[in-house]
Amino acid sequence: MSNPLYFPAWQRPHWQPSDEEIIVQFYVFGDFQPIRVPSEPYGSDGLPEEVELTSHHHSALREWEGYPLKGSLGELFKDDAPEAFEKAIAAPQVLVLRGRFKDSADTGYLRDTLGVIAGLLDMGGVAVLDPQILTLFSADEWRKRYLIKDGAPLRHHVLILRDEEGDSDRLWIHTRGLRKFGRPDISLHDVPAQELDRAGALCQRLVELQALGAHFKQGQALEVDGILGGLTAELGGGYSDPQFNNTYVAFYWPSEQA
Repeated sequence: MSNPLYFPAWQRPHWQPSDEEIIVQFYVFGDFQPIRVPSEPYGSDGLPEEVELTSHHHSALREWEGYPLKGSLGELFKDDAPEAFEKAIAAPQVLVLRGRFKDSADTGYLRDTLGVIAGLLDMGGVAVLDPQILTLFSADEWRKRYLIKDGAPLRHHVLILRDEEGDSDRLWIHTRGLRKFGRPDISLHDVPAQELDRAGALCQRLVELQALGAHFKQGQALEVDGILGGLTAELGGGYSDPQFNNTYVAFYWPSEQA
């Protein structure tokens, strides 16, 4: 690249040592040559030692029980990103990147991993699947989202979703992807429709706080403008949780507000 864009390694000013675990996972589809990945232009020294990269013939990977482009998950990607899906399906190779890290005071592990992915797209990659945010990108879409001067916003690494809250007229705002930062996902329950914008902004702020190292404790109070007494954190979930594949921190919007 003539004008390289470096991935930052954010410092985490709210970080304190913990037993929480960071997990990264990506699939890169393409036709790759057996050469060194050009990750240096992106500020990456190569994959961290905690990240394993495995190469698969796509035809063989299709038989794998956890193959992500089949079943209901495959239909989701096909509907949401048809161009990227067709490119991924047609690719002869799939590279799978997986890694687990101890909780860290900075995000150098993410910078180095994303730098390798960017390099792979320069040498034959056509699509990237981030299963933690349920998103399949074409190479160009991935570059537009993450190759941004001074680094993509933290919210680009997380998916924020909105669903109806059961049979009620309230909404559930929740995230996926905070495992990349070793933090629980956010779950805001019972949000009134008229409070959607405020709840969305709050969710985004909580994503940023946690990505920068903040922790919530069971029963911890969270001050929110306009809500008497604020909100109270409730911890739950786990990696087998079907909604998050992660732990979560839940907050319940009160039925009456100040």
